[in-house]
Amino acid sequence: MFATLSDRLTSTFKNLRAKGRLSEADIDATIREIRRALLDADVAVPVVRQFTGAVRERALSAEVSGALNPAQQVVKIVNDELVGILGGQTRTVAFAKQPPTVILLAGLQGAGKTTLAGKLALWLREQGHTPLLVAADLQRPNAVTQLQVVGERAGVPVYAPHPGNQGSDDVLPAGADPVAVARSGLETAHQRQHDVLIVDTAGRLGVDAELMSQAADIRDAVDPDEILFVVDAMIGQDAVTTAQAFADGVGFTGVVLSKLDGDARGGAALSIASVTGRPIMFASTGEKLTDFEVFHPDRMASRILDMGDVLTLIEQAEKAFDAEQAEKMAGKLVGGEDFTLEDFLVQMQQLKNMGSLKKMFGMLPGMGQMREALENFDEREVDRIEAIIRSMTPGERQNPKIINGSRRARIARGSGTTTSEINQLLERFEGAKKMMRQMARGGGMPGGMPGMGNLPGMGGKKSRGRQAPPKRGKGARSGNPAKRAEQERAAAARAAGEAPPAPSGSAFGLGGAAPAQDDAAFDPGSLPAGLGDLFKGR
Repeated sequence: MFATLSDRLTSTFKNLRAKGRLSEADIDATIREIRRALLDADVAVPVVRQFTGAVRERALSAEVSGALNPAQQVVKIVNDELVGILGGQTRTVAFAKQPPTVILLAGLQGAGKTTLAGKLALWLREQGHTPLLVAADLQRPNAVTQLQVVGERAGVPVYAPHPGNQGSDDVLPAGADPVAVARSGLETAHQRQHDVLIVDTAGRLGVDAELMSQAADIRDAVDPDEILFVVDAMIGQDAVTTAQAFADGVGFTGVVLSKLDGDARGGAALSIASVTGRPIMFASTGEKLTDFEVFHPDRMASRILDMGDVLTLIEQAEKAFDAEQAEKMAGKLVGGEDFTLEDFLVQMQQLKNMGSLKKMFGMLPGMGQMREALENFDEREVDRIEAIIRSMTPGERQNPKIINGSRRARIARGSGTTTSEINQLLERFEGAKKMMRQMARGGGMPGGMPGMGNLPGMGGKKSRGRQAPPKRGKGARSGNPAKRAEQERAAAARAAGEAPPAPSGSAFGLGGAAPAQDDAAFDPGSLPAGLGDLFKGR
């Protein structure tokens, strides 16, 4: 969502980094670019004024002028101010001392309240709570049925005493009372000992008196601990207007941004918290029930500035990866066993469990520079890799070297791929195996992740016809005249059977003297004055 804003800000700061000192004109030009970027992103004008004013004031202070790297200091200031307008600190649900904790969802129709109710319920269930969903939206056609389906997928019970509107018109059926449903839902939560109650309410296509009246009546009936305003992050400036209307008519304690995975400009997210004074608590980032996360202002600011979000990436990996499997893999590597295609398949499957690979790669620092490659990334590539490996025999997975031409053709037929795709996978696997070997030896990560230069599915081309520059041999002559003369003297001394003179600048003037083989052959007097005394009496 913040791709355009992120690109504009990154480009602005790139121009700053080329300068050792920043003048007032440089700062003014930077502020102008930031202002344009924010306005283009549909951020509310009062928020833009407040933001750029704060950045300019801090950028002209001693905080920047006395810094060792002024450009980096300006980036830090922008990051701090972004965190500020996004709400400052992370906040989640404030649970009641006496359960159940009542959470009321409010917002316009189409904002995604019903789906978000299921996502929130699933998140709470994973935290160890026992939520109950209440279907109080009796007006929108089939809203009750949708909540029941979502609740079943989330593994959370739904209280729905009334079927709601089963027609096609957006009207409240005769005899339907959303307030009574919400009130009886609270009594049911007490009886069944649910510790969280989530009430899904009706919305409208726009703000009107009837909507506000119904939402306020439900609020008074259940006395919620949290009122979450669900807003579509793609509606731009209207989000701020709607939020202000709900704040005045019903009141809310926090904001939930839905559809944050969309391609809109993202101004709503940067405006709501600042305009309403209410924190953004959660964000919906996709269609799946698991595409739901706590909103961290500092992490979101980091994403906008293309500095990545490694903490969220780690949290997702911890949830997706099997700890027992990871420990088994670590023990295998430490024991000197080779990385096999069976292990490769397990790693790919756990990678899939983390969700969208595009989203995951996007959380890495600096990936904004590879945005086009990420956009071209084919998520189905992992499925193709899985199909290829599953088409192999157990022996082939354990020892890929036995895969000859006929075996490749058979695997290609079985997986619905081509032999060239089989070859590419085996090449990438060899790179992964080398990396695992080096990590097992304690060498850490090699110079680059294998295959990262041409990520699968990104459509990149292999470099052809390029050759690495020739390596310098030991006998190569230096282009520096002084070094060349020194090399010639050393060569003449070797030809005469003498020890070559110590190269200038060598440590302690010892040069290339052969190290002593044992203590008896070691002569402290051969060391320069002062150093020999350290070894006397050995």
